[in-house]
Amino acid sequence: MKAARRAHVLLPQQLVVEIDAIVGPRRRSAFLVETARAEIRRRTLLQFLESDDPAWTDKEHPELAKGPAAWVRKLRQEGQKRSATIERHSRKQNARTGKKK
Repeated sequence: MKAARRAHVLLPQQLVVEIDAIVGPRRRSAFLVETARAEIRRRTLLQFLESDDPAWTDKEHPELAKGPAAWVRKLRQEGQKRSATIERHSRKQNARTGKKK
């Protein structure tokens, strides 16, 4: 763990008992850190989802400037070209070794 800061936190006794039953008393702090981080991520995501802010800007993803359909089409074409090249290479290799598909 990076630099840590001690914080005095009061927890209900029953909650401490439940935490200890899950992780043990020696892992209590790590459990609370992990739980707090997960909750911060969850709340941050909820805030974003409730906001009007875009997920990204055109500047961050210029490949989508012509729209997502054009981007997907380009990816598929690149994949087809790669597949064709692999197929040609495979046929040449099989012709050299006398193997049939």
